[in-house]
Formats: sequence, C-alpha cells, structure tokens
Amino acid sequence: MKTTQTDFGKFNGNLVHLFVLENDYGLTVKISDYGATITSILLPKKEGEPEEIVCGFDTFESYFSDAYKSNAPYFGGTVGRYCSQIKDAKFSMNGKDYELAKMVGDNNLHGGKIGFDKKIWTVKSFSSEAASLQMELKSTHLEEGFPGNVTVQVNFTLNNENELKIRYQASSDQDTPFTITNHTYFNLSGFKNSIEGHTVMVKAKTKQIWDETGAATGENASVVGQVDDLCSPKSIREVHEAMGDGFEHFYLFEEKGFKQDKVAEINEPKSGRSLEVYTTEPGMLLYTGKYTSDELKRESGLHYGKYRGFCCETHRYPNGPNIPEAPKSILKAGESYDSTTIFKFNW
Repeated sequence: MKTTQTDFGKFNGNLVHLFVLENDYGLTVKISDYGATITSILLPKKEGEPEEIVCGFDTFESYFSDAYKSNAPYFGGTVGRYCSQIKDAKFSMNGKDYELAKMVGDNNLHGGKIGFDKKIWTVKSFSSEAASLQMELKSTHLEEGFPGNVTVQVNFTLNNENELKIRYQASSDQDTPFTITNHTYFNLSGFKNSIEGHTVMVKAKTKQIWDETGAATGENASVVGQVDDLCSPKSIREVHEAMGDGFEHFYLFEEKGFKQDKVAEINEPKSGRSLEVYTTEPGMLLYTGKYTSDELKRESGLHYGKYRGFCCETHRYPNGPNIPEAPKSILKAGESYDSTTIFKFNW
C-alpha cells in the first residue's frame, strides 16, 4: 500500500495537490486538498483494467467550469460546517440569533457559499508506505455566519480489506452547529449504465419529513411497508417509478445511536460490484442525483447527469439547529466531534 503526491493546480495563488492512495489489490482513491475532495476511485473488476466509479474530474480547472458551477453538485467534497439545508438560513442558540447565506431559495446549504469544500485544507501527514492521509482546516468565528473558532480534521485510510475509512474530528471554542460529510457520487457500473440498475438496502424504518423548500420539519415518518422501505433490497429503478421521483431521503437509524454499524448496501448485478456503508452517524441521506446536470462529464468522456450517480451522505440531522430533539447537532465548546464512515467495496 502507498500514498503518492502530485501537483493538481493553483487556487488563489496557492498550489493544490492530489494524493493517490493505493492498496495491494488495485483499488485506488484520489483526493485533492482543495475541499478534501475525492476526485476519483478506480475499482478493479474480475477481468481487465480497473474502472472509474465516482463523479469527478481529472483536472483542477474542470471544477470551475460554468456548467459545474451553475449546477453545483459538490462532487466528492467534504461539506460543512453544517451539511444539508438549514431552514430560512437562520437559527437561534444560547439566546442569540444567527443569519446565514440564503442559497437554495431561502435556505442555507452545506455550510454556506464558501464552505469546507471550497477551501484548501492543510495536509498534516501522509505516508509513502501506507494508504493514509490526514488534513486539517481552521474555520473562524462567524465564518459563513456560524459562531466559534473550529478546528476540524479529516483522515482518509484505505486498507487491504478494500475499505475506505473516513474519520472526522473537530473542536470549537464556542457552541456551534456542526456536522460534515463526504459528497461522493458512486456508479458501480463504471458509468456504463445509470444507477437505476443498482439494488439498494438501507437499514432504517423511518425518514425525516421535509417541507416544500427541502428543509426538515422536525417530524419523522415510518417507511415500513411503503415504496421507499429499503430494509430489504430493492431495484432503484422500480422505486423511482413507484415514487415518480428520485431519492433525496434522509433515513434515520434510531436504534443504532452513535455506534458504528452497517447501515446500507448497494449492488450492481452486471459487474458484480457492491458497496457497503458503515457509520457511527444517526442518519444517511440517500440521493440519486436527480438534479445533476446532463452536461457534466469527465475529461475521458464518462457521462454524468441525472441518475448517473448516487450519494450516501452520513451525518447529523438536516436542519438540526432548528430541531430541538435532533441528536448532537450542536458541537459544544470544549467537547470533541468524532465521526467515522466506512465505504467497503466488493467485486
């Protein structure tokens, strides 16, 4: 196993690097220190060369194209200080009112206009003899409207069990809303087909209820026996057709608490590939790319677009700062945020 570093581009006069993590079985993960962004995952197949299975680009400049910026799909980024939507871009805490940037209608999204995915992270360590990378970011008081000076670290580790482990740690000098996730879009077919041919299982009996703006209301609903009940594997295409729409569901793991457990598995029958998701987090946003622009593609010609990639975004409750019973949505001053998600690949 090894990690190598190459130059990737320049941002505001600063050099941007790309780190390539490789295990002994041909699994390769590429991560940029701009946005702690996964740009590529090359997954082996039973015969032949490894194939690209995630949405991203091979050149840094492609992340700034007009088509990408106007669609803003957050391919592979580490999003924060608070991911998903915050209703009306505001919250109250400790007797104070805080205003955030309005990005999706009147709501805030993924930490603001210049969130963690749009900053250069400081590389703290990587090893040429192991597939691991540690990066750090400092977010200042009232940055994007959020209180507190926050220090956050993300650790990426790839092992010979074909697991990509992502661990997030953070601390703050004031109470602040905080939850981050990775926003990678996967297509286990290697983009030969849409992700509608995949099957999906999510170990959850409930989901959040969102209002017409896309913000969580604070109420939850049972999915047991419904078309979006994924406790047993279902074809994404069949559920899409039954719902008349794509997935943008925040599933809740109410019985799991904050213990690490397997929460989801996605299979692609034709390739024989699968992705298992393990997390310490209390919920996961399953998103099937229903808003992704059909104009987007990798430089090699791999076509992205609607239903061409799915996300498994593990994190605290969307709109958590405005939901009193949302678990651990506020990082308390002096306390530690510690979250781990594992993506395990099989082929």
